[in-house]
Amino acid sequence: MNFEGLDPGLAEYAPAMHSALDPVLDAHLNPSLLQNVELDPEGVALEALPVQESVHIMEGVYSELHSVVAEVGVPVSVSHFDLHEEMLWVGSHGGHATSFFGPTLERYSSFQVNGSDDIRQIQSLENGILFLTKNNLKYMARGGLIIFDYLLDESEDMHSLLLTDSSTLLVGGLQNHILEIDLNTVQETQKYAVETPGVTIMRQTNRFFFCGHTSGKISLRDLRTFKVEHEFDAFSGSLSDFDVHGNLLATCGFSSRLTGLACDRFLKVYDLRMMRAITPLQVHVDPAFLRFIPTYTSRLAIISQSGQCQFCEPTGLANPADIFHVNPVGPLLMTFDVSASKQALAFGDSEGCVHLWTDSPEPSFNPYSRETEFALPCLVDSLPPLDWSQDLLPLSLIPVPLTTDTLLSDWPAANSAPAPRRAPPVDAEILRTMKKVGFIGYAPNPRTRLRNQIPYRLKESDSEFDSFSQVTESPVGREEEPHRHMVSKKYRKVTIKYSKLGLEDFDFKHYNKTLFAGLEPHIPNAYCNCMIQVLYFLEPVRCLIQNHLCQKEFCLACELGFLFHMLDLSRGDPCQGSNFLRAFRTIPEASALGLILADSDEASGKGNLARLIQRWNRFILTQLHQDMQELEVPQAYRGAGGSFCSSGDSVIGQLFSCEMENCSLCRCGSETVRASSTLLFTLSYPEDKTGKNYDFAQVLKRSICLEQNTQAWCDNCEKYQPTIQTRNIRHLPDILVINCEVNSSKEADFWRMQAEFAFKMAVKKYGGEISSKNKEFALADWKEVGSPEGMLMCSSIEELKNVWLPFSIRMKMTKNKGLDVCNWTDGDEMQWGPARAEEEHGVYVYDLMATVVHILDSRTGGSLVAHIKVGETYHQRKEGVTHQQWYLFNDFLIEPIDKHEAVQFDMNWKVPAILYYIKRNLNSKYNLNIKNPIEASVLMAEASLARKQRKTHTTFIPLMLNEMPQVGDLVGLDAEFVTLNEEEAELRSDGTKSTIKPSQMSVARITCVRGQGPNEGIPFIDDYISTQEQVVDYLTQYSGIKPGDLDAKISSKHLTTLKSTYLKLRFLIDIGVKFVGHGLQKDFRVINLMVPKDQVLDTVYLFHMPRKRMISLRFLAWYFLDLKIQGETHDSIEDARTALQLYRKYLELSKNGTEPESFHKVLKGLYEKGRKLDWKVPEPEGQTSPKNAAVFSSVLAL
Repeated sequence: MNFEGLDPGLAEYAPAMHSALDPVLDAHLNPSLLQNVELDPEGVALEALPVQESVHIMEGVYSELHSVVAEVGVPVSVSHFDLHEEMLWVGSHGGHATSFFGPTLERYSSFQVNGSDDIRQIQSLENGILFLTKNNLKYMARGGLIIFDYLLDESEDMHSLLLTDSSTLLVGGLQNHILEIDLNTVQETQKYAVETPGVTIMRQTNRFFFCGHTSGKISLRDLRTFKVEHEFDAFSGSLSDFDVHGNLLATCGFSSRLTGLACDRFLKVYDLRMMRAITPLQVHVDPAFLRFIPTYTSRLAIISQSGQCQFCEPTGLANPADIFHVNPVGPLLMTFDVSASKQALAFGDSEGCVHLWTDSPEPSFNPYSRETEFALPCLVDSLPPLDWSQDLLPLSLIPVPLTTDTLLSDWPAANSAPAPRRAPPVDAEILRTMKKVGFIGYAPNPRTRLRNQIPYRLKESDSEFDSFSQVTESPVGREEEPHRHMVSKKYRKVTIKYSKLGLEDFDFKHYNKTLFAGLEPHIPNAYCNCMIQVLYFLEPVRCLIQNHLCQKEFCLACELGFLFHMLDLSRGDPCQGSNFLRAFRTIPEASALGLILADSDEASGKGNLARLIQRWNRFILTQLHQDMQELEVPQAYRGAGGSFCSSGDSVIGQLFSCEMENCSLCRCGSETVRASSTLLFTLSYPEDKTGKNYDFAQVLKRSICLEQNTQAWCDNCEKYQPTIQTRNIRHLPDILVINCEVNSSKEADFWRMQAEFAFKMAVKKYGGEISSKNKEFALADWKEVGSPEGMLMCSSIEELKNVWLPFSIRMKMTKNKGLDVCNWTDGDEMQWGPARAEEEHGVYVYDLMATVVHILDSRTGGSLVAHIKVGETYHQRKEGVTHQQWYLFNDFLIEPIDKHEAVQFDMNWKVPAILYYIKRNLNSKYNLNIKNPIEASVLMAEASLARKQRKTHTTFIPLMLNEMPQVGDLVGLDAEFVTLNEEEAELRSDGTKSTIKPSQMSVARITCVRGQGPNEGIPFIDDYISTQEQVVDYLTQYSGIKPGDLDAKISSKHLTTLKSTYLKLRFLIDIGVKFVGHGLQKDFRVINLMVPKDQVLDTVYLFHMPRKRMISLRFLAWYFLDLKIQGETHDSIEDARTALQLYRKYLELSKNGTEPESFHKVLKGLYEKGRKLDWKVPEPEGQTSPKNAAVFSSVLAL
C-alpha cells in the first residue's frame, strides 16, 4: 500500500530502534498488553495472548478470535495467509518475519529476513515463502532456511510483487519499470517500461494485469505483451488500495486539498466490461484498505487505519450498521489480509500485534491445506551421558530411530557425483603419426617432454581476450546468468543431424529458402566458410578465379574456382569445400601461420576464431595473388606480411593492392623512404582514455596513414635507433579490406562506447533528446522522438542502436600525398554530386559489401558468420530479378536481413572481425566474362604417377578424337573410396546409435566406361587417386583398394592426382553427358562435384518404389541380368558396366518410360522376391536366376 497519507507519527518507528533481540519494552507500547505476557529474559516474549473461553463466535459474522504479539513495539508492515498450509505470515518494519499456525495462532517459526529494511510484501509458494524488501527478494523455507537471495540494484525501491504463474514473478516499485524474474533460474528475464512510475500495488485477472500507481492511476496491461490497454485516473492525490473481482474494480485513495492530501470517503468503482466508472460508493469510515470478500454476494470490506471496518455491496449503499471495530493495541492498523477461504481476516497494528477475526469458531485458512511439518521434540535431555574416554564404550547406546525417510547424511546425487580428473589431450603430432593395429595405436615419441612425464593443468590459463570471448549471452549480466543466452537463433552455430540415411533426410531447405548455396560445416577447418562466400559474391574475384587454371596439384585458386562453379550450379542445395580445404591443408605456410586446426580444437572452440579468420583473410589474398602471378613468372611465397614488387602482375593485385610509401625518420635527421604495397589494412585504435567521440572514418585514416615510434636500423648511425615511422598512401585499392582486430575487452569497449555516441547523435539529429543517466527507454519515449517530416517509428530507433560503422565512406587523395576520409551518406551525395563524376578528381566512394563477425556463444565455442550485400548479377542468374539485398550466411543457413543488421554489433555476443568495402561502380572496370578453361585435351592419355606401372596392367583405353563425347551421351560411372577419419558416434540409453560426426571419406578410384558406340562398356577412365593424407581404412571388402595401390612408389595401378581426374569429370559435365551409375549421389558428394539432376541416371532410384528400401546393385544384377557380381570385393569397372546394362533393361521394361504401370508391376515382383530371399543373392547350388523362372517371364509378358 502507499503510506504517503498515513499518520506522520509513524516516522518515530525507526527500524534501528526496534531490534528483534532487544528485551527492553518499547516506550510506545501499551502497558495493558503485558497482563498475560511473560518476557523471556533472553529476548522478546514469544507467546500468544490468550483468549477468554467465554468469547462466543456467531456463525457468519466476523468477530475477533485471537490476538498475538509478533514483535514487541515494532510495527507490523505486512501480513499474508499462506496459500498452501494453515499458517499466517507477518513481516515487521525491522525486517523480521514470524509465522503462526492455525486459528489458535501458535508460533511456528521466526527469523530475520533483512537487517535494516522493512518487509513490504510476502508471497507463499509450494516450497517456501517470498519476501520483498526495498532492493532485495529473498526466498526462504518455512523453517527459515534461505533458498535464494536475489539482490536488486541499490537504486531500486520496490513495493509490490505479483506471481503470474508458478515460476514467473513481477516486481514493481517507485521506478519507471517492472522486472520479470524467473524463479527457476533466479534471473531477470524481462524489463517492462512503465509510462507512469511508482507501481505499489499489482493484481491479476484472466484478462489483465492491474498496476496501481502512486499518482492515483490504475493501468490495465495485456497479459502477454504488458502493453497498456486501458487506464483509470482514480484519485487526484494518491492511491491507497484497490481490488478486483469479476467485472468490478474498486479503489480507495487520497484527494488533493489545499492543505495537502485528505482521505477520500468515496470509493471509485469501475465496470471492466464497458471500461467506465459507475456511481462512486460513499462509506462512513476513512478507507485505507479494501478487499472483496465474495461469499454469497460480492461484499467489500473497507478498513480504516483507526480500526473501523465496514462491509457493503460495491453497487449499493453503505449502511452504518455494518461497521465493526478492531481494537488495536497501537494507535493505527498497518496491514490487512483475507484468507483464501474468506473465513478469516488478519489485522496488524503499529505496536507489533496481530488480530485474527473469523466468522466461525474453527475456521480454515484454505479450502484444501496440506499437512504442516513440525519439528521433532529434543531427545538430548532423556539420554544418558557417554564418556568418550572409555574406548570400549559401545556407540550403540545412542538410540537411532528407524525411519524410511532420507537421512541428512544422504547427499543428493548432484552434490556427490564423482568428478574424475579430465585426461590431458594427446599431442597432435602423436595423433598425426599414429598407426593402428587392431584397436592399439603406435606412434613415434616426438620427444617434446621428459620420459614418463606429462604436465597436468587443473585450470586452463586464459588470456585477456579469452575471458572476453567466453562472455555469457545473458540479458542481465555475465556473472548473474551464465546459462542463459541472448544470441539470436539464426546466428547460432548450425549442425547437421545425421540419421541412418546420412544426409539424405536432413531438411536443408528449412535453413535456406533462397536459391543461393550454403556450405557444410562438418569438414575439418570449415571455419572459413563465411570468407569463401564473401569472395564468391565479389563479382570480379569470382570471374577471375573461375577463369584460372594451372598445372599445380594443390592450387588454391584452381580449387576455389571449382568451388565457385559448384555454387553457381546449385539451386539452394548446400555445397562442401572438401577439395579446397584438402589443398589448403597441404600448404606449409598455412600450417606455419597456425591456420590449420586440430579436430579437437575445432570441436571445442579453443581456437580464437576472430584472430584465426583475420589471419586466414590475409593468407588467402596473398596466396591468390601469388597463384595468379605464377601463371607467368613463378616465384617463391612471400609470406603473409610480405610486400609485392608490382601489384599489376595479377588482377588480385589490381583489386586489393594499395601502394604505400613508408618513411623512417631517425633522430639524427636521416630519412629513409621505401615503397611497398599491402592487400589489407588493420584497424589501429586510439589510446585516448577520456572517452572521446571518434568517427569510423577518423580511425580508418589513422590506421591507413599509420605513425608509430619504434627501434629501427639507421644506415647513417650504423646501429638501431628510435625512429618515427610514417606510412602514406600512393594509390587507393578497388576493394578495401579491413581487419578489425577486436582481440580484447579494450577494443570491444571502444566499439561499444563509439556506438553509444553515434546513437545519441543520431537521435538528436531527428529532434529527440536523450538522458545519459537512463539507458532504457519506454515505448512512449521513442514515440516522442520524431523527424521534421513525420513521426519516427520505434523500429527505426532500434536500427540506430549498436551502430558505429558507416555504409559508405568517401576517400580523397590530396596533392601533398595526404588522404582525406569521411563517412558518406545518401544525403551527402545529393549535396556533392554523384561519385562517378568525382573520380576524375581523385575522390572515391566505397560502399560496404560484407562484414564477417565472430559470434560469442559459450555453449558451442562460438562461430563465424557473414553479412553480404548480394549484387544484381547474382539475383539475375539465380532468381531472374535485378535487385540488391543483404543476406546472413551462417554455413548452410542463409536468410535475408535488413541492411542495418549488417552493421549492428552488440559486443556482448557479436564482434566484428573483417570488413569489405568496394568502390562504387566497380564491376564496370573489369571483364566479367567467364570462359571455361577446361579443354578436351584433359581426356587424352597421360602418364601414371606410379613408377612400377606396366602397359600390360592398363585397364582402360583413352578416348580417341573421333570418340569425344557429345551432349546427351551415356557414360557409366563408379567410384571407390577409402576412409581418412573414422565415424564419431554414441550409443543412446535405448541402444540406438547416434552419429555425431560422419566418417571422412576420400575418393580412391574413379572409373568411366563408354555408354554407346562399338566400344560400349570399355572404360576410358580408370584412375587411382594418389593421396598424401593418412588412410585409416582402405575398405578393401567394399572398394577393392588394397594398401599400396595409392602409393606412387609401389603401386602398379594407373595413379593420378585428384585434380587431374576432377578436370576430366568437369569436362564431361560441362559438355552435357549423362552419367549412369548406382548410388551416384554419394559418389559425386565425396568427389565434390555438383552435377545437374537431368545429367544423372541413378539405378538406385530407377528401380525403387516410394517408401521402400533401396536395393543393392548386386541384387538388381542377379534379378534382372542373371549376373553374379561383387563376389569377394567390388570392382568399379564391373559396377559401372552393370549399371549401364541395368539402365538398358529399365528402358526395355518401361518402354522408354512410356508404360509406367507395367514397370510398376515389375518393381512389385522385385520387392516380393527380395523379401522372400531377405535381399540376399542365392548361392549357385540354390535357386536359379529369376530370368529362368516362369514368374519372371509372366511379368515380362505384361
